[in-house]
Amino acid sequence: MLQSKTVVDYRFLLNGEWRKSISEHSISVIGTNKQTVGSVQAMTKEEIDEAANAAKAAQKLWEQQSLDERATLLYAWADELVARKEDIATTIMHEVGKNYADAEKEVVRTASFIKYTAEEGKRVHSDLLHGGSFDQAAANKVAMVNRVPIGVVLAISPFNYPVNLAASKIAPALIAGNSVLFKPATQGSISGIKMIEALDAVGAPAGLVNTITGRGAEIGDYIVTHPIVNLVNFTGGSKTGLAISQKTAMIPVVLELGGKDPAIVLADAQLEKTARDIVSGAFSYSGQRCTAIKRVLVADEVADKLVSLIQDEISQLSVGSPEENAFVTPLINEQAADFVQSLIDDALAKGAALVTRNKREGNLIYPTLLDHATTEMELAWEEPFGPVLPIIRVGSEEEAIAIANDSEYGLQASVFTSNIEKAIQIGNKLETGSVQINGRTERGPDHLPFLGVKKSGLGVQGIRHSILSMTREKVTVLNFSE
Repeated sequence: MLQSKTVVDYRFLLNGEWRKSISEHSISVIGTNKQTVGSVQAMTKEEIDEAANAAKAAQKLWEQQSLDERATLLYAWADELVARKEDIATTIMHEVGKNYADAEKEVVRTASFIKYTAEEGKRVHSDLLHGGSFDQAAANKVAMVNRVPIGVVLAISPFNYPVNLAASKIAPALIAGNSVLFKPATQGSISGIKMIEALDAVGAPAGLVNTITGRGAEIGDYIVTHPIVNLVNFTGGSKTGLAISQKTAMIPVVLELGGKDPAIVLADAQLEKTARDIVSGAFSYSGQRCTAIKRVLVADEVADKLVSLIQDEISQLSVGSPEENAFVTPLINEQAADFVQSLIDDALAKGAALVTRNKREGNLIYPTLLDHATTEMELAWEEPFGPVLPIIRVGSEEEAIAIANDSEYGLQASVFTSNIEKAIQIGNKLETGSVQINGRTERGPDHLPFLGVKKSGLGVQGIRHSILSMTREKVTVLNFSE
């Protein structure tokens, strides 16, 4: 891509108006190709206050709208995203280095997510409880248990799915009757802004969704502790998520954090399919997924064959720029590549065998496979968020389970075996939010529950669960005369 002569300075949406910040400062957004994609506003705390107040006022009106009226807005938003998919996908490609085909899939998937959310919101019903079912003395009491909006939701999205993981917070919040303060990651913010431009274009009420742009290091603490915010929904690193949970005190949080997802391969696994799933799970979007397969725990008797098959699969992966629609593309920035390389260097220094050559060009790291990795290596425990996969050979199922569980993370795991009963038994022993049997670790379909344990997250997502997390129960008790 050639450097554009005109760099667009994108504005933020505040109470229905697209504005430039009174700070007169902008933040350049540098793509993975190290060229400027555009710039976004460095908002002031005063502007954040104004956005929060606008969201609070808009929410009071929005919760009075019927579910059909809320759903109508979401349907229109989804259609508008599809109409703009080429522009938004191109922005995702240039901004965060995702190849165009995957970027376009992200936009289309997001539209489907929003439409399903609109439908699911209509299926969240109230309960009616009779006091006499607990105590005959309370037979004259009837409780109506309704779900009501939680208020103003702060949605903080990551760089790797700048549209999908933003909408997965915003759409459930809106159908539930909340308003939103949307803070995208700096690299990914232009894609997020374009997504909100689509929402604004179809008539979202002023103040219902407000965008907040600026560096998290400068405004992050201010927004997550803002007195008007009623819930924080964050996707990102575990260290940041832990800090948010500590600072928000009495404010509920939903956290989607890191992972060190293992693939456990038993001796009776169908190795050809297993190798394909492992390579897809480990190297798609260059491994920059919280649910990427990040280590393989394989039965020693089939390890040689599996490593050979994985090596063959890796050799077929295209590597290069996202504009060339390569499968493995540059990492988000140079610092990310430095970290991945440091993990590779540590593993090699401690005896790991390099199966595929470790080649690096700037922030592009070629897919790297390391055999004979051990638990003494940092790569066995650290989340690389990059295209490197260690093979750890194990002597028993018990050893694989122990290594998998001896981690600060607990997002997902895969178990590959022809014995489904054995797979379920192993899955029940794994300390993760989800277990994939004979398939790669991944998020979705989007209506399934999605959660992590330990430092991988807090709360449950997936469309219905996300809606429930952004509401609270309100009980009205009717007392009848005896």
